[in-house]
Amino acid sequence: MYSEKVMDHFANPRNVGEIENADGIGEVGNAKCGDIMKIFLKIENDIITDIKFKTFGCGAAIATSSIATEMILGKPVKEALKLTNKAVVSALDGLPPAKLHCSVLAEEAVKSAIADYYRRNNMPVDFQTGCDGCCSECGASEEENRSH
Repeated sequence: MYSEKVMDHFANPRNVGEIENADGIGEVGNAKCGDIMKIFLKIENDIITDIKFKTFGCGAAIATSSIATEMILGKPVKEALKLTNKAVVSALDGLPPAKLHCSVLAEEAVKSAIADYYRRNNMPVDFQTGCDGCCSECGASEEENRSH
């Protein structure tokens, strides 16, 4: 059911914790399943130099949080903004259809943390931070997806 990579990131999550005095913090959740993800960023010279996460949720939620942090650590902020839920799923060698919403939350959490960083630095947030309802796997309507 789950790939070896999903199981590895669930059993041995990378970058767990929080960053004191983080430059950006993003928190998202899904009311239907109860998953909550919180991402903390440290950014220096436009590079993500540290990233931590705290996730309350299922194994897939923990695995997607873990892989997403690995995928953007050391990257420029603009490159991190290109992270997609599809890239997260691919990096984990797939997810069951009923768990695709976890990858959406990981993308949203990263973008929410970057948006917080932009706001703190009086920079315009010119990208979408909410779910666009693309996978509809969480069971929420498109409008509900946009609100979380």
